[in-house]
Amino acid sequence: MMAQYLEIKADHPDSLLFYRMGDFYELFFEDAVQASEALDITLTKRGHHKGDDIPMCGVPFHAAEGYLSRLIRKGFKVAICEQMENPAEAKKRGAKSVVKRGVVRLVTPGTITEDELLDARSHNYLAALTDAAGDYGLSWLDMSTGDFYTQPLEASEKNINGVLLAALARLNPGELLLPERLFLREELADVVNEWRSILSPLPSSRFDSENARRRLEDVFSIKALDAFGEFSRAEVAASGSLLDYVELTQKGKLPRLSSPKRVRSDAVMEIDAATRRNLELTQALTGGRKGSLLATIDRTVTGAGARLLGSRIAAPLTEPEAISHRLNMVSWFVEEDGLRQDLRASLRQCPDIERGLSRLTVGRGGPRDVAGIRDALHEAGRLKSILSGVQPDSLPEGIKNCIKNLGDHRELCDVLQRALLDDLPLLARDGGFIAAGFSPELDEYKQLRDDSRKLIAGLQARYAKITGVNSLKVKHNNVLGYFIEVSSTNASKVNIDAESEFIHRQTLASAMRFTTVELSDLEQKISGAAGKALAIELELYDDLIAKVIEQADQIALAARTLAELDVNAALAELAVSERWNRPKVDGSLAFDIVAGRHPVVEAALSRTSEGPFVANNCTLEDQQRLWLITGPNMAGKSTFLRQNALIAVLAQMGSFVPAESAHIGSVDRLFSRVGAADDLARGRSTFMVEMVETAVILNQSTERSLVILDEIGRGTATYDGLSIAWACVEHLHETNKSRALFATHYHELTSLTSKLKSLSCHSMRVKEWKGEVVFLHEVTNGAADRSYGIHVAKLAGLPVAAVTRAEQVLETLEKDGQAGNLTHLAEDLPLFASLPTTTAEADVEKGVSVVDQRLSEINVDDLTPRQALDLLYELKAVDQE
Repeated sequence: MMAQYLEIKADHPDSLLFYRMGDFYELFFEDAVQASEALDITLTKRGHHKGDDIPMCGVPFHAAEGYLSRLIRKGFKVAICEQMENPAEAKKRGAKSVVKRGVVRLVTPGTITEDELLDARSHNYLAALTDAAGDYGLSWLDMSTGDFYTQPLEASEKNINGVLLAALARLNPGELLLPERLFLREELADVVNEWRSILSPLPSSRFDSENARRRLEDVFSIKALDAFGEFSRAEVAASGSLLDYVELTQKGKLPRLSSPKRVRSDAVMEIDAATRRNLELTQALTGGRKGSLLATIDRTVTGAGARLLGSRIAAPLTEPEAISHRLNMVSWFVEEDGLRQDLRASLRQCPDIERGLSRLTVGRGGPRDVAGIRDALHEAGRLKSILSGVQPDSLPEGIKNCIKNLGDHRELCDVLQRALLDDLPLLARDGGFIAAGFSPELDEYKQLRDDSRKLIAGLQARYAKITGVNSLKVKHNNVLGYFIEVSSTNASKVNIDAESEFIHRQTLASAMRFTTVELSDLEQKISGAAGKALAIELELYDDLIAKVIEQADQIALAARTLAELDVNAALAELAVSERWNRPKVDGSLAFDIVAGRHPVVEAALSRTSEGPFVANNCTLEDQQRLWLITGPNMAGKSTFLRQNALIAVLAQMGSFVPAESAHIGSVDRLFSRVGAADDLARGRSTFMVEMVETAVILNQSTERSLVILDEIGRGTATYDGLSIAWACVEHLHETNKSRALFATHYHELTSLTSKLKSLSCHSMRVKEWKGEVVFLHEVTNGAADRSYGIHVAKLAGLPVAAVTRAEQVLETLEKDGQAGNLTHLAEDLPLFASLPTTTAEADVEKGVSVVDQRLSEINVDDLTPRQALDLLYELKAVDQE
């Protein structure tokens, strides 16, 4: 057995080998050590190899998916090795013959199909990146749904890292295939380091473009790939490598895949990884979905709809016509309130047939997947009837296409409805899922299986009547099978002559045993009934799957249509409930937001009842396409910057937006430099990360881009930081000519308005009232006169003594009027340690007098008369001070 194990393991050195032994998957040697640590299960020993104990651990076969899920999340690949025959068959070859085993599947992060291992509301992409003829190509597919895409990546050697990182950040694949030769390329070092945890290196030969072309043509049964569109050699190579890898991991089985669709680089808004992270589009900075834009706007009621919504947020469109097409559908659902509610109620009844269909095509589905397809197609027919009942003239083109794409699946639904029971097992191998009446032959065997006692009792009664022996019994044992038994005294009543139906079997001291041809036939039927019933059920199940797969493309189209209806109805529901409005997106360079709001912050405020969100306008037009925003921290600068970027994302993904109105000239690239973070793994300080991200913006943004920058240059010395910020403002204005929001504390930058014609100053309104600062969260024209940083420090809980000291230093600096010349400061200001005691000042600052403080520290009942008198003198002296 161990020889067999080592032979199989040698073929899969990069995977943990789940070796099936009875009811367990066992792991040995280093696999066992790694798995026991990753799964926190007991590591044992069994047998010896080359003089050493063999480490071993195992997981139950019936609970394997839970363990698989944990291993896959930790980056492992697992080879599933099953028994290919039963032990009885093995013994026919010899008493010590080992049961044949073989790997039936490689489980990798990008090739999962089981619901238990997947997030129902997110895609799980397997991606491949390669180069050919000097160009790069990216291809990706979701094996659980069949979606298949390619994209050419046009980039120079100088910015290839940025282009690749942005594309991969959009997809967030579960696994990335890369030819070995690219691992050594210095210009791809950032890509390799960033995605190392999910990389699967493959021999470069697997990325040959000509072999890949032939592979694609064979799989999709076409004579030329041109039938699907025009693809670069790199795209073809990447796509072919995906097909090979899927077939390798599935051991020859390919799931149903859509034909590859090309995504043009300029068809979607480019958003780099840093911007996605800063804007929290699909994941919050704290990790997880909660608090992200996606979680805030998601009103979908199906898993497929949620996945499509996530894809739209990740890749907003840039073509105004395509955006308008989506917005027309949302607008129609906004107006059709009653129909929208009916549609959403029906969609809630739809199982996830995209993933169910994929499982069936690779042989991992079950009766519940077939029933799910039946139920979803039934609801698709119902929705088609609802939508078809609306006057065609009032329907947008997108809804008309949906009606057409839902198709007609009544015949298949009828077959599946008649075939399947309501309560179904998880796996077909267990049987018990075909409904009565669908197959007369199956019904007969099931009756034999289930009613054998009743049939035997019926024969017993008939034979007792024929013989007149009321004590006659029909019995069973493992030697004779079924037999008729009568006592010796009644044996003479059983006629066993040549014409009798009774046949003598055995004589005992106290009884005689007989059989009949009828009983023998019934015995044969009963003994094989269960096995034959299961065999017939499995044959019928295969027929049902064949009928489903025969219509796989139409079913997949209906599934995508249901997801599209779900997304548009959900966005309409969001627009109605949150008072969002339709944006105007065109080919201009406009950016005019009236009363815009931050969707995530507004949702958080509504939950905490902290008051309404303060809306603000933002107009980035030719004479003021670059806003310089000043004002204190905590006043809302970062929120204002982010909300305008999010409004652009929402508008171009085809959603209504949180604003009274919005006119947006299509944004080709979105850039954000907000917040502070380091990258110690690559030796980058916080300031270095800031400069790298700023460099990307200045090198890649265009006049069609939208840029938001917050506090550039604050991570270094004052003069250095101001100089960098100054240069960035000029570069954005003169070279990039982007629409931009630039928030800063460097008030000196406001002087640039006299030099740069499209630069305008804006600030966050602040009101001082009774010695306190009130943040109004409103954006107004003009520059701020103060930063109020010390006030924010006080709000943060800085010790009162430190706050007081900061105020003294600030007063000195402002009085001196030469904040830049600080060499005399240490001499003019006393050291912190030499300041007068600040206890009283601190107490007064807190609103607590020294007298109150002293009284709170004593227990009056414990004072002696003398101590009480001394205390009075002490408090009187303090009061006089």
